Amino acid sequence: MAFWRRKRNGNGGTAVAEENADKHPGEVRTPVAGEFDGSTEELLGEIERRTAANRESRDRDEEYRLLRLRHLAGIKLMEEAKGSNPPDPEADASNLPEDAGLPDVAPSDLTPGLLRAGIMRDGSVLVRGLVDRDEALRFADEIDRAFAERDRFLESGSAAEGYYREFEPDPQFWAPMSRPWIKDGGGVLATDSPMLAFDMLDLFDRVGLSRLAADYLGEPVAISAQKTTLRKATPDVPGAWHQDGAFMGEVRALNVWLSLSRCGDESPGLDVVPRRLDDFVSAGGEGTFLSYQVSDKDAEEAAGPDNPVIRPIFEPGDVLLFDDKCLHQTASDPSMPKPRFAIESWFFGVSEFPNDYAPIAA
Repeated sequence: MAFWRRKRNGNGGTAVAEENADKHPGEVRTPVAGEFDGSTEELLGEIERRTAANRESRDRDEEYRLLRLRHLAGIKLMEEAKGSNPPDPEADASNLPEDAGLPDVAPSDLTPGLLRAGIMRDGSVLVRGLVDRDEALRFADEIDRAFAERDRFLESGSAAEGYYREFEPDPQFWAPMSRPWIKDGGGVLATDSPMLAFDMLDLFDRVGLSRLAADYLGEPVAISAQKTTLRKATPDVPGAWHQDGAFMGEVRALNVWLSLSRCGDESPGLDVVPRRLDDFVSAGGEGTFLSYQVSDKDAEEAAGPDNPVIRPIFEPGDVLLFDDKCLHQTASDPSMPKPRFAIESWFFGVSEFPNDYAPIAA
C-alpha cells in the first residue's frame, strides 16, 4: 500500500471525477453577473432579506431566483478571497470522548475546536440528533417526491413546481453536472430541486452547520452545485472506497453527511476508516472500477489492526462530519430491505474552492 499527494495540474485546474470530465452537450450554462447590481455585502443582505420573506410566504420562482443570487454571491466571495490564507482552528479535545473509533458527540459539545480534534484523531466526527428526527423523516419524504418528479420531468418535460428544475450555472464553471451518473447512483442534485435546496440551506442555518463550517474553515463558505446531493440509495448501489480529495484536488472543505433515515443495518450506510489519514491512499488494485477508487485490501491496511473499519448505525437526524482525507464507502447489502435517505454536501472555504465547480454561497 502506498500513499500519494494530489497536486494541481500545470494550468491551475483540479482533477474532476472520471464520470465525465468533458463539457457536456445539452447542459445549459447561464450568466449570473447581471442579476444583481451592488456590492457583495449588499448582495448577502438581499439574500438574507428575501430568504426571510420566503419563509413567511413560499414562492417557487423566488426559490430558484435565490439559488441564482447565492451562486452570484459565491462567485463574488471567491474573487475577494483570492490570496488569503485562513488558519485552521486550534484543536480542543476537552469534550472529545476518550474512546477512539468514531465516538458519539452531543450537539451541545460541537465546536470548531472539538471538530478539529476529532477529525485529526479519528478522521471524522459523528454527531447524534443534530436535526430533529421528525423533521429529518419529513425531509426524506420530500426527497422521495423529488425523485418521482425528476422521473416525470425526464419522461414528459414537466414536473410539480419546485421539486425539479435543472439549475444552470454561470458559463465559467464547466465541471459536469453529470445528471445521468448522479441518477444511477441514487441521487438528485440539490440545486435541481429549488424548493428542497431552500429547505436544506435553511435547515443548515437553523442547526448551526453553516456557521460551524465557516468558523471551522476560518472564512466564508460555499457549497457546490455539482457536489450537493439529495440521496435515495437503494441496497443494490455498490460501494467504492475513496477519499474525496483524490478527485477534487487541493481544497479546504468540510463534508456534511446528514442521515434522514435509519441506515447501516436496514438500509445502506457508510463504511468508515476510523483514524486520521494524512495522505491519499493509492487508488487501483483488485476489484476497483473507478480511477480514484481504493481496493478493499488497501482500505483495510489503511485502517490498521487497531482501528478496524466500522459501519455506524445512523438514526434520522444524525450527521457525520469529515474532510477530504477521510476514507469511506457506501455500505450496502442486497439483503437490506429499505433505501437510505440522506443529504450529502461539501462546505468549501471560498479561498480554495475547487476550480470549475459552481459555488452556492451558504
